[in-house]
Amino acid sequence: MAEKVLHSYESLSQKLHDHTAVVGVIGMGYVGLPLVKTFADCGYQCLGFDTDPNKVEKLLRGESYIKHINSEWIASNVKIGRFSATCETARMAEADVLLICVPTPLDSSRDPDLKYVERTAEAIRSSLRQGQLVVLESTTYPGTTRDVVLPILEKSGLTPGVDFFVAYSPEREDPGNPQFSAANIPKVIGGLEQHSLKLACALYEKAIAEVIPVSSLEVAEACKILENTYRAVNIAMVNELKVLFDRMDLDLWEVIDAAKTKPFGFQAFYPGPGLGGHCIPIDPFYLSWLARKEGLPTRFIELAGEINTSMPQFVVQKLMLALNDNQKAVRGSKILMLGVAYKPNVDDPRESPAFAIMELLEPLGAEIKYNDPYIPKLPSMRSFEFSQKESIELTAQTLAEADAVLIVTNHKDYDWEFIAQHAQLVIDTRNAMSGVTERANIRKA
Repeated sequence: MAEKVLHSYESLSQKLHDHTAVVGVIGMGYVGLPLVKTFADCGYQCLGFDTDPNKVEKLLRGESYIKHINSEWIASNVKIGRFSATCETARMAEADVLLICVPTPLDSSRDPDLKYVERTAEAIRSSLRQGQLVVLESTTYPGTTRDVVLPILEKSGLTPGVDFFVAYSPEREDPGNPQFSAANIPKVIGGLEQHSLKLACALYEKAIAEVIPVSSLEVAEACKILENTYRAVNIAMVNELKVLFDRMDLDLWEVIDAAKTKPFGFQAFYPGPGLGGHCIPIDPFYLSWLARKEGLPTRFIELAGEINTSMPQFVVQKLMLALNDNQKAVRGSKILMLGVAYKPNVDDPRESPAFAIMELLEPLGAEIKYNDPYIPKLPSMRSFEFSQKESIELTAQTLAEADAVLIVTNHKDYDWEFIAQHAQLVIDTRNAMSGVTERANIRKA
């Protein structure tokens, strides 16, 4: 047995050292594609897997569908054979390393939905071979890798830690932030046992500036949940204060600017129309679900979730009151929504509060149009139902024709003075109009 372990371990270790290992990345989305770039840039041959044939075809043509991944980079790496993409799961046997970067959403009861992780593990199992390293990167609750992924892989008849190796390393992507890339964000890694941990560290050390090994899979999984729950709870606090200070006629953004002058003991968090992105709106519920299984309440987390998910209702209420002041009802009003991405300057719409706001406004009879320079057409979303639309041109006429302009995402591309000048009414959920000459048609929400 010891000789078998040593052979599999040393074989893969040598490939990692020589940069001859093939790195397979499963899920060519906002985490997986940047990860491919990171490993390809340091010399590894990369193979990307995705169930969407349209994505695969675009990649093979050298086209990017993610704003911060350059099409020229994809085209050049496809041309030299350093990167290829496929829908064929049987080709997973070609990879020495398989990194799982698939969605981990919530179901209708806000419980973890691991079907994409489970399906991926089943696909890997069918072609699993000796000497492969499997790393789960998808955000999930502590215990997923050991209790969900590992039993599926073991059905292959191969022995973990002997024939193949397993690790967990949470993704830490921050789309649209030029300060951080996959290569310079420290990587936390937990292994099934020491050989798995050493191989995973050897892999990431070649591509990532700093690697932080931890004592177990579960510590690495819990690390990611802690990071995002920390943000969710603090954002919930300022969202709750926004509602309170609005009633007191206080500007919360001014209060935050004053508070953050303290050089210690305070970190600024900002309110908004609701949470977006794949992590912060979802991950805390993974932890509260796990706590319920352990028979423990997580009051902070659940309260934060309630507050954050209620913010679209607050925005709609403020919009209704503003329209009422202009002697207009929501029904029949023309609403122009600015920005449907979940954060500024990205083309990432995942879990954007814009969709929750649309869901609330459309049944009330509002006529909604939108503009987003990064999202030309609304994608179908797992969690929301709304009418399909395409981004309209932002002109003086389209602004003037709208009964209300609702700022959901404060993209840098927007000319706020121009918008304030031509719009009848502006509902600002992001403090985007803070630098604009004071006007009576601007309302904060």
